Amino acid sequence: MSKWKEISIHEIKNIHIGHAQDEEHGTGCSVIICDEKAPCGVDVRGGGPASRETELLNPRMSNDGINGLFLSGGSAYGLDVAGGVMKYLEEKGKGIQVGSEIVPIVVGSCIFDLNCANGKVRPDATMGYAACLDSERNIERNGNAGAGMGATVGKIHGDEYAMKSGLGCYCLQIDELQIGAIVVVNAIGDVFEMDSGKQLAGLLNAQKDGMISSEEELVRTLQTASGFSFNTTIGAVITNAKFTKSEMNKIAAMASNGLARTIRPVNTSMDGDSIYALSVGEVKSNPDVAGTLAAYVVGKAVNRAVLEAEEKYGYKAAKDMIN
Repeated sequence: MSKWKEISIHEIKNIHIGHAQDEEHGTGCSVIICDEKAPCGVDVRGGGPASRETELLNPRMSNDGINGLFLSGGSAYGLDVAGGVMKYLEEKGKGIQVGSEIVPIVVGSCIFDLNCANGKVRPDATMGYAACLDSERNIERNGNAGAGMGATVGKIHGDEYAMKSGLGCYCLQIDELQIGAIVVVNAIGDVFEMDSGKQLAGLLNAQKDGMISSEEELVRTLQTASGFSFNTTIGAVITNAKFTKSEMNKIAAMASNGLARTIRPVNTSMDGDSIYALSVGEVKSNPDVAGTLAAYVVGKAVNRAVLEAEEKYGYKAAKDMIN
């Protein structure tokens, strides 16, 4: 039987991942730069996404690959990050040749972190370009980094009872097949350890010395006052297997099951949950195998996002709450 081996997501060839953040103001962005055009799919299950060029990833559309992908804070304002990513890719000559011009294909999504520190400071094209430059270093980061800088979880009763979250990466290799995930966890719900079901982070109790169930509180109070825009878990799965755009859409849908295994509640009208999936290699594999592994690495990346987050902006972190 083939053995699963944990590796760094940066061991996957043909992609580079970078981050930029404004630590003082609690926001940031992360980018995935593709060496070659990558077939890409997406699965959007949340009711309030802030996203760019999503329809290009529909299998009915003629586009057959992307040049870059971004995950950002700033809610819809954070979509400005795309301008910096496009500038960087244009300088590298990556994109669709249209006459004498190059048009890079860049997709992405944003979380709502405007309530974290200073909602008037948002990721923009300058920060997006800085993240692209950082991708040349291709160094793995988790927790309070990039688009995870302003991420929080457990917001059923508002920010006062929420906890700090962040960005998480996790990657596996089985024989030649590599598949990894990068996820920004900014959920209205709680986060649970995927294997044991233990609550890792989420809604604080009245004394703020323990956690209670967001799922039970949502049902008990029927509360919707937090609003859809305060939440969203976004991420991307990357594999060195060769798949079509249609197959990557199916893999993205299966990858979203990793959110369902680790976040409760999830995919509500108050979330904008979106998972992308990119094919950046030539390894032969089965889409169902890749999709199954995609769900696993997404779930593990969600766990890492909260376990490696540090207390910040008055939000407690999982490190402060669990033994």
